[in-house]
Amino acid sequence: MNGGPKKGAEDMNLMYGFGLLAAGLSIINAIFSYQAKAIDPGFGPMLWFQLRMLPLMFFSNVMIGYGVKYLYRAFQSLTFALTVSKGLEILVCVVMGYLFLKEVPTWRTYAGLGVVVCGFVLTRWK
Repeated sequence: MNGGPKKGAEDMNLMYGFGLLAAGLSIINAIFSYQAKAIDPGFGPMLWFQLRMLPLMFFSNVMIGYGVKYLYRAFQSLTFALTVSKGLEILVCVVMGYLFLKEVPTWRTYAGLGVVVCGFVLTRWK
């Protein structure tokens, strides 16, 4: 035995990591997208909305924290786990922009996502 994580454990860590990150990032970005679209930009209404959203924000931050932790366990690289997190966040932002603000992605959006994917490849290249 080499003492490293077993293949099944790596797969579960990867699945948990992506699932928790996707859920947490989706909740946080949905809150901010809804705020941008439906909440009065004045200080009072925005503050009241954010105070009501604190439990969801806390829960989402815990999900993101555990998602990064599980990805770190799967990849054994914090840099790569955080890079995956940021790439997933960009993808979630594009989806939320489309769902809430009806912003259709352009070729520049896809080019930017391609740059992120190339960055993933470069960081994992041995």
